[in-house]
Amino acid sequence: MALPVQKQITYWGIAAVVLMITLWLLGGVILPFIVGGAIAYLLDPVADRLERLGLSRVMATVVISVVAVLVFVLLALLVVPLIVQQGVQLFNAAPDIFKQFQVFVDARFPRLLDEGSAVRDALAGVGETIKSQGAEVVNGLLTSVKSVVSGIIFVVVVPVVTFYLLLDWDRMVANIDGWLPVDHRETIRHLAREVDRALAGFVRGQVSVCVILGLFYALSLMLVGLQYGLAIGALAGLISFIPYVGSIVGGVLAIGLALFQFWGSPLWIGLVIVIFAAGQFIEGNILTPKLVGGSVGLHPVWLLFALSAFGTLFGFVGMLVAVPLAATLGVLARFALAQYLSGRLYRGLDDSGDDAA
Repeated sequence: MALPVQKQITYWGIAAVVLMITLWLLGGVILPFIVGGAIAYLLDPVADRLERLGLSRVMATVVISVVAVLVFVLLALLVVPLIVQQGVQLFNAAPDIFKQFQVFVDARFPRLLDEGSAVRDALAGVGETIKSQGAEVVNGLLTSVKSVVSGIIFVVVVPVVTFYLLLDWDRMVANIDGWLPVDHRETIRHLAREVDRALAGFVRGQVSVCVILGLFYALSLMLVGLQYGLAIGALAGLISFIPYVGSIVGGVLAIGLALFQFWGSPLWIGLVIVIFAAGQFIEGNILTPKLVGGSVGLHPVWLLFALSAFGTLFGFVGMLVAVPLAATLGVLARFALAQYLSGRLYRGLDDSGDDAA
């Protein structure tokens, strides 16, 4: 006999509260396990594909682990330090850039920068603010990343957790499936497939889109010769998971710098504009349809709210779990809405009579 709805809601509510309390109290402790689980989830399709090619699960996991370690080492030694260096230099150069902008505006629109004008005061403060606050943020992030990556526990636990979870992923899923309550097994399986489809479409697909766009922007801007092109391209790719935001933010920064660096050479300025226009076209017409497809995604506003809320409440761990929890809540909300639209509360007591008529 199935449990009453009220008791089910009570039990699931208690489980949600326990989860929140666990994140709150053990955020730093469970961080390596969350990261390892997330990486294993993302790499499970790769392991499945290698198995279909003839490798055993153990060999597929070993191959993936070796490749992942090599990629991580190359990024840590070659790419990440250069991006951080350019980012700090860009923040430090912000006051000079804004001074040049003041000279440019003063020469062509002198009335805008009269002594005591609001525009003049605003421009005077923006550069110093970016330098002081921005550099502090970048250095703080760099210090945090270094402390996490250099921590013995994090460095050791994450690869180990990822390896064993990836090795036993299919077996764990089968075991959990066997624990599902019989009365609601098919419903839970359906919801789990929807959640997996949302995560697979958004996380796996969008991560691929961000990486490809970041490489495209960074390499293209470097080939054009734009200063800080690598940092701007990496930033544009990193925030491309929010539609249009990555190209807009990166485009404004790149085009603004191009106006100073290439002033008098409209060809190079035009090339920078073409790079971001091409990136937006590639993202909307090739990458997103191919990699994300028609899967159930997350609305940008809902995603921003989830990242902000969970990040504020639970810190970095909250930001890591924000996307899967947001996808899960989205699937549950759509399921609840479908139940409501098919129920008596929405259709009314006269529904059968109306249908017959």
